[in-house]
Amino acid sequence: MNKDDTCIIIPSRIGSTRLKNKPLVDINGKTLIQRVVINALDITENVFVATDSPLIQDNLKNITNNVVMTSSEHISGTDRVCEAANKLNLSDETFILNLQGDEPFIPNDLVKNVIDDYFMNSCDVITVSSEISSELDINNPNSVLLEVDKNNYATSFIRTGDIQNPRRHIGVYGYNLKTLNKLVNLDPTESEVKLKLEQLRFLENDYSIYVSFYNGFIPHGIDTVDDLKSASEYLFNK
Repeated sequence: MNKDDTCIIIPSRIGSTRLKNKPLVDINGKTLIQRVVINALDITENVFVATDSPLIQDNLKNITNNVVMTSSEHISGTDRVCEAANKLNLSDETFILNLQGDEPFIPNDLVKNVIDDYFMNSCDVITVSSEISSELDINNPNSVLLEVDKNNYATSFIRTGDIQNPRRHIGVYGYNLKTLNKLVNLDPTESEVKLKLEQLRFLENDYSIYVSFYNGFIPHGIDTVDDLKSASEYLFNK
């Protein structure tokens, strides 16, 4: 396995409950999913969108044809990415970066650091964290916090609450296809379902999660109308 054998897959579903048709909302002239894909294509040409919607496929037709149609029954982005990866006939050792479809401002250097860290550390899964930048990171129920051990392996994930030395979790995951196929066949855990945090399924089944650290500002992803307004303001002032 080597860095050249890397593939970015972006899960994007049409049925968001908090923001209707979220992937297709306009952010200063481009849709949310268009912004995510354009950013990813700056890193590698091996970028695919895994979706359940022909509307998303049509929205991307002038940017990429690498759209994989997947089931509308998936309960998580990881399950959707796994279906797409297997449809693409990737090898077991292919490194797959699961880049969330509602994170339009993930810096390219963050993604490159994640890829480097995966190949330099022994882990089943890799993800990303950053410093807590405001009270919003701690008190917003749409945010996710994590803590790590002395070797930067995740020990817990929560929505809100008290943990020591919390970091803000960034919704990027990496694994090889062999591991991914194992992860999606695990039964969802009680805490995963309660908190809607699929990474808890990995931890509670003893899969190691290395946490890459990004020392820079990352605007929040898009979950609500307020997030959409903040994104527009960020782009206007950029």
